[in-house]
Amino acid sequence: MKTLAVLGTSSNSGKSWLATALCAWLVRQGIRVAPFKAQNMSNNACATLEGGEIGRAQAAQAEACGLRPEPSMNPVLLKPSGALGSQVVLMGQATGHLPARDYYQRVEEFWQVAATALDSWRERCSVLVMEGAGSPVELNLMDRDIANLRPVRYTNGRWILVADIERGGVFAQIAGTWALLPQADRDSCLGVVVNKFRGDLSLFADAAEHLRQHVGWPLLGTLPYASDLRPDDEDSLSDDAASFGEGPTIAWVRFPSVANTSDAQPWRLDRGVRTEWTDSPDTLRRAAAIVLPGSKNTLSDLAWLRATGLADAVLDAAARGIPVLGICGGYQILGHSLSDTGGVAGSDGVVQGLGLLPVDTIYSTEKLVTPRRVSFEGCSWECYEIHMGRTSLRGEAQRLPWALDSSPEGEGCVNGAVWGTYLHGVFDAPSTRAAFAQQAGITGFSSSGRFWHEERARVYAGMADLLESHLNLTTVRDYVER
Repeated sequence: MKTLAVLGTSSNSGKSWLATALCAWLVRQGIRVAPFKAQNMSNNACATLEGGEIGRAQAAQAEACGLRPEPSMNPVLLKPSGALGSQVVLMGQATGHLPARDYYQRVEEFWQVAATALDSWRERCSVLVMEGAGSPVELNLMDRDIANLRPVRYTNGRWILVADIERGGVFAQIAGTWALLPQADRDSCLGVVVNKFRGDLSLFADAAEHLRQHVGWPLLGTLPYASDLRPDDEDSLSDDAASFGEGPTIAWVRFPSVANTSDAQPWRLDRGVRTEWTDSPDTLRRAAAIVLPGSKNTLSDLAWLRATGLADAVLDAAARGIPVLGICGGYQILGHSLSDTGGVAGSDGVVQGLGLLPVDTIYSTEKLVTPRRVSFEGCSWECYEIHMGRTSLRGEAQRLPWALDSSPEGEGCVNGAVWGTYLHGVFDAPSTRAAFAQQAGITGFSSSGRFWHEERARVYAGMADLLESHLNLTTVRDYVER
């Protein structure tokens, strides 16, 4: 097995994007390829068939490889929970919360988990595309970093450096990374990719010569910014989780601990509607519909809703008949009560919800992580659940109109124009997007009629095309094929 890592000059430089594109390109070459990230920090996660969870980026990379996601693709996942630190997920299973300061006391334990997962791939694929985290030259962390150079060294692999020209200072990013690396790590790098270039690429034609004077790596090429080739978001607060579209607004509340922002992505397929992430009560008051998304610290985000005036704006909208949808943590917030006496899901306490749905949520140490197959108005597609807490319905409360293959009694709850669901991926089907737009009275809405997984397949192919058009991949091809 060869390993090919994508490391970056900084966070959000494009590591996830380039790793996904390389997976798609290598598959196109007829190579057995799989994705890997030793340690990921993200609240965007995906359920696996084994009942585990991994980072959403690795799930997308698996899809680009034609594989189903599995825990060994992302053996260590940290899910930030605010002041509590992060929930630690090892090989897909939640193991409790850990303060940031205590993480490095257990880093060797986490490395052993990652190394065992790495070893499990040696006979199962020809190339393992490994994604790094942040920068490989954080001097205060290099001796404890298990996500960047350590997996490369462990497997005697090679790596590519990706730099973000959109941030400015791209030559300094690259030269600074070179200067801070040991010589052996410099020698294992195959070259540099400059990412997110906007405008006339000819204006950057002399970049290779400038780099040659300061670093010993070749420039593999420059990738233009391609707004239509965006796979699912990795980071809950990334720039990709931004507003898009034109028309009446569906407002998505940007919680401080927002999770699974990828639930909004399928709306990119349709016309006549705007998706806007917001923390403004005024935006909610003007919106045609409101979505409360997932949260990694539901009780804390509920308190934030109340403190900022957003809760009042949601209640006012619901009173006016404006559709309000809660997904996962957002669903729990819309209920009558939330009880987490042990703080197993974040902040502890017993609090009243917004009271818009006749449901109650009680948290326990058991985390539910499972795929679901959903059917609605002639559409059938895959969703998944990832949540702490169990939610029970009061009295004659109504379930949502879609069916689950694994749950004949239905799912979620509906009360007039207020909906609540545990399903991530609920908008992946055109039928649910059309139904929600109709409920919101968005008369100019035009459905593409397409599933989001169909769009993702187009995106992966386009990403591979972009690499072939703009990068010299000869050194990469020589390495993986020799």
